[in-house]
Amino acid sequence: MKTILVPVGSSKNAKSHLQYAIDFAKAFGAKLYVVQIYNVYTKTGTMIKVDHILERESKAFLDAHVASVDTKGVAVYTRTFKGKLIDTLEQVCNALDVDLIILEPRTNSIKDEVYLGKTSGKIIKRTQIPALIVPEGYVYRPIVKILIALKSAIIKKDGVLMPLISIKNKFKAVANILLVRTPFHAENDFNLNDELLALVTNKTIAESPTTFQAVLEHAKANDPDMLCVVRRKRGFFNKLWENDTILKKDFHSTTMPVLVLSGLK
Repeated sequence: MKTILVPVGSSKNAKSHLQYAIDFAKAFGAKLYVVQIYNVYTKTGTMIKVDHILERESKAFLDAHVASVDTKGVAVYTRTFKGKLIDTLEQVCNALDVDLIILEPRTNSIKDEVYLGKTSGKIIKRTQIPALIVPEGYVYRPIVKILIALKSAIIKKDGVLMPLISIKNKFKAVANILLVRTPFHAENDFNLNDELLALVTNKTIAESPTTFQAVLEHAKANDPDMLCVVRRKRGFFNKLWENDTILKKDFHSTTMPVLVLSGLK
């Protein structure tokens, strides 16, 4: 893992989150891009050019933000970009060859009941960029146990497990897999390929209406330091994706980081 990106919002957790990202990047010897994406909506007939003002203020904000934490020798770069959030973020990640986005659950929401705010929710829901969601106020520590939750272990994309493999190898973590037999179960869904077999220490098979529900039932027994799930059209966050905002009452993993991989197929 060589390049990590952190989108910055205006949450009260921003400083704590950036410090976690720096500590995480240091463990991998990775460089860190701290970015802010803004868009300009002008009224018809407006003559004032505000782009350069927003860009300058955004860059100054990011530089001050980075200066407020201990960078610990990590190469940290600040960048501002104009455009629509998802399209611009995908272009930036491709251009910078980003391996992982580290996300705050709420980049600008002030509602305590919210787990993922609209910005973070959009990034998780509408992109295929691997992301690590870090709980608010969470202090960096090595990842010792990982719980991987899947309803299908069929992998058709190359390299999709790389973020998980990198994290497991770096921390020498134990990875356990929870295979969830849902009403949509297919015959070959639980066939683990060689790459997954090499990752996993223990395998558990659970019957549940959704992967999401099975995780809620088994997470405590596994006591993981990180949960790993994948994006699917009918996947882990399907229950939560009716809107971009995800509430804490609907998702209780507010005490550990969640690694969201791109779809396996």
